[in-house]
Amino acid sequence: MASSITRKITATCAVLGLAAIGVAADPAEANAWWRNYNGYGYGVYVPPVVVAPPAAYYARPPVYYAPPARMWIPAHYENGYYIPGYWR
Repeated sequence: MASSITRKITATCAVLGLAAIGVAADPAEANAWWRNYNGYGYGVYVPPVVVAPPAAYYARPPVYYAPPARMWIPAHYENGYYIPGYWR
């Protein structure tokens, strides 16, 4: 069982934590982290938090390059002469 002092400390920490989150989540300009909030030169300085997925650059997958196919000329007769088959 928690004692009453532990409950008070827990509640105080919860309230302070929610207040800190509220200050950090305050929408402002992108350069708001060097702006002081109370005008006296001191305050809460929170760097800007960007919530976005990381940039992903995907390369195209390698593609098989087939060299141009050669043509087979079968053996034949041309003007009465026998010409054996050959690749062209």
